[in-house]
This record gives sequence, C-alpha cells and structure tokens, in this order.
Amino acid sequence: MAGIIAGVLVLALVVVTGVVVWKLNNNVHRVDVSMALGTDRPTQGAAAPNESKPLNILVLGSDTRKNLDDTSTFGPDTVEGGDHSDTNVLVHISADRKAVLAVSIPRDSMVPAPKDCKAETPKSQWVVRQWNYNYNKGGAGCTIRTLEGNTGVFVDHYAVVNFEGFQSMVDALGGIEVCTPVAIDDPASGLDLTPGRHVLDGSSALGYVRARKTLGDGSDINRIKRQQAFMSSVVQKAVSTEMLKRPDKLYSFLNAATKSLTTDPDLGLTEMATVAKSLQDVGAENIQFVTVPTTVYQPDPNRVQWTDDADLIWEAIRGDHAIGAAPTASPSPTGTESPAALTVTPDKIAVQVLNGSGVRGLATQAVEALQVQGFRQVTRGDAPAQTTGVLVEYSPMQEDAARTVAAAFPGAVMRQASSLGNTVVVTLGVGAPDVVEVSNRLGTQPLPTPSISSSPTSSSSPSTSGTTSPSPSPSISTRSADENICS
Repeated sequence: MAGIIAGVLVLALVVVTGVVVWKLNNNVHRVDVSMALGTDRPTQGAAAPNESKPLNILVLGSDTRKNLDDTSTFGPDTVEGGDHSDTNVLVHISADRKAVLAVSIPRDSMVPAPKDCKAETPKSQWVVRQWNYNYNKGGAGCTIRTLEGNTGVFVDHYAVVNFEGFQSMVDALGGIEVCTPVAIDDPASGLDLTPGRHVLDGSSALGYVRARKTLGDGSDINRIKRQQAFMSSVVQKAVSTEMLKRPDKLYSFLNAATKSLTTDPDLGLTEMATVAKSLQDVGAENIQFVTVPTTVYQPDPNRVQWTDDADLIWEAIRGDHAIGAAPTASPSPTGTESPAALTVTPDKIAVQVLNGSGVRGLATQAVEALQVQGFRQVTRGDAPAQTTGVLVEYSPMQEDAARTVAAAFPGAVMRQASSLGNTVVVTLGVGAPDVVEVSNRLGTQPLPTPSISSSPTSSSSPSTSGTTSPSPSPSISTRSADENICS
C-alpha cells in the first residue's frame, strides 16, 4: 500500500523515457474482475484518471507466500490455503486533486458479503463474513463488491501487492526508518528491536508491519496504526530529493513496485502517471490516513464490526468532502453546462422513503414535501440501520425516474438495485438535506417549512446553507503523511 502511494507520487516528479515506460508497464499483471461485480453497483464514480472527478482506488496487500525466498518466518501458506487481503486500504483522491484520503479497513471486520462471492446473489441473501476472507473466496472482485454493497462507494480501480513486492520496494528505497516506543521481541515475525528509531530492510519491514500478537493488545487495529506510520515514512522518503537524484534507485523502486502489482485492465503505468501528474502539488500534509471505527463483534470477541460512525467516512467519500464537513456542489465539466433535464414527472413515480437517521418524523416531513410537488405514490418506513446522507436506489429500468427523485435531495447518492421493481427507494440518514423543488414539479403550492433536522445538535457546526452537518466523531482520527513517525 505504501509503495503504491509512493510510486504514484514519485512518478509525478520525474520524466520517464518511452522505453522505460514500456518495460515498467509490461511488469504489471492485469486481471479483469468486472464479471464479479454485479449489476447493482453505485452509479457515482466510474472516473477516468484524467477526468476532473473523484477517484477511488482499492489497494490490497495479499498475504501469499508465493515466490518468497524465506517462508520460515511467515509459514508456507495460510491455514485455509490461498491468499487473504492482509491489508485493505481505500484511497480516495479528490476531484480537485488537492487531497488524498487513505481509509484502512480492519481485516477482522465482520460485514455482510455475497454468499459464495457470486455476482448475481442479491443483498437479501448475503451472509456475514470476515473481511479478508472475501479475497480468499473470490479475489479482488468479491472484495470490491462487498465494499460497494456496504458503503455505496464506487471503486474505480484496484491494485494488489504481495509480500515479495513489499520487501523489494523497501529494499529498493534503501530501507525505511521506523520508530517504536517500546521494545519489540516478536518470534513470529523475527523482530528484535529496542525502543527508538531503526532503519529496516525489506524482510524486517515486512515483519514490522505484520507483527501483532506480541504488541499491545495484539489487535489488528494497533497494527494498522503502525502500518500508517510506516506508510508516512515511505512517502516521505520516496519523494525526497535524495532519492530523485539517484536514477538507479528510482528505477529500482519503480521496477519493484510494478513487478509486484496486479491491477484492473484500465490501471497501467500510463494511467498511474496521469494520476501522479495531477497530484504533483498535493503535498504530504494533504495525504490523510484514517481507520474505519469498530467495536467488538459480540458473537466472537476476537472479531470487530463497524460502528455507525463509519458512515461519516463513506458519506465523505461519496460527497467528495472532508469527514464531517458539509458537501459542496460539484461543478459541471465546463463550468457552464446545466444538469441533464429530468424526463419523468413526479406523478409517474412510485417512491418509498425510509428513515435511517434515528430522528423521528424525518421521513414523514420528506414525504409531505414530495407530495406537494406531485409525487402521489409515496410511502414511508424505517431503514434497518442508521445511515448517513441520502441514498436513492432503483432498478435499471427506473434510472430516469430515480434522477427526478434524487434531484429533490441535494448531494444524494444513486445506486442500482435490481430487486426493487418499479419503486424508487430513498434512505434518509444523518445529515440528510431538506427536500428541495425539482425542475419538473407539478403544481405551485410552496414546500412546507422544515421543522425537523437530521443533524445531531450536540456535534454539529453551521454550514453555508444555514443547516447543520455532522462533525467527525471522536472515534475517528486522521494522520497526515508529513507527521513525525514517532508521534
């Protein structure tokens, strides 16, 4: 993960010849997983690297022992056989290319996932499974489908790096400095470090980011914090002028990074270079790391489950804004174009409004504001769990109708769901905006004045629209890539 981020930033700062690009590009292994993703994917996203749209890349660290020179430290294979996604990071690059958010997903998270990883399995038949087993059962495709289905976030690209590649990248950088506040004696990883700073080679670095059971409470959460500090150190060294002045080291690093890489067919070196160029002014201080907040999974105390606060992260990514900040409207590609005209009038649409905010009366208030505009077939109910923002779900044949509905909820995320028939389902979560007029509304009666807000008053701050939006929860903290590695 750290090598992939660093590699992109390095590409932004150097000129690579055509021959070198050809060789490095041929190093990358590409696998098309589109058939495993299903037809009910979120519609927001699908951005090309050169578009002025947000870009989401899922970076996975595979725990395969294949091609390792020494498997004695980590064993010959996993217990079940095959690979797991030992590290899982969703990298969100903002549309204006001024910020990068790297979200670590704990490998022990218990989440709903497609049974047998089949693309056609409807969400009603999903089963709860440990996160890293999705990769074991169905590779990157199953992992992406699980992420999209639980978050409403569209994954544009994916990249997988293995143990061997991780070690090679660290060695190509001449080792990476780490800082440990306590002594580490971890036989499982072969680590024996005194407190303080150390420069680790590839093998030792792999042990450092994987060590868990002999450190602290032995949880994966603490290991993630150590991995994020390590990634910060990699980014700092990779973009340092010391490295950029050494073409031999630079090439060795990029060669190691690409040799270990598996991506989708549309993410090669050329596309990475395009992303890199757009990020050349981002600065390490604007690369933020965050971990999905979790709590104990009661059926198995050795596992965790996401808390409701995780929705603040997913909503921020869907809306392309800072965690807890109010969404801002995205400009059209030219800055002058208007949104596509709405083609289905409200009276032709069946709508169900679900309250996922935990605030009583919110759905009823929204229904009344819709009915005034001519939405005559509207029902309401409660969502099965608390959510964030607004999600508009629809079957493939109802996309135009769904656009009319979504226009009533600024910042709404649209997502296909093949099992909904002719009904468009709207889920209102924490921070959901008040209903606004749609351009093709019926009648002239003014919308009722809202009296209920979905934003919590105890942790909210004013927004530019006069409403309130949720602030980051105390359980969510970020780390920037320029922070001191001992902090």
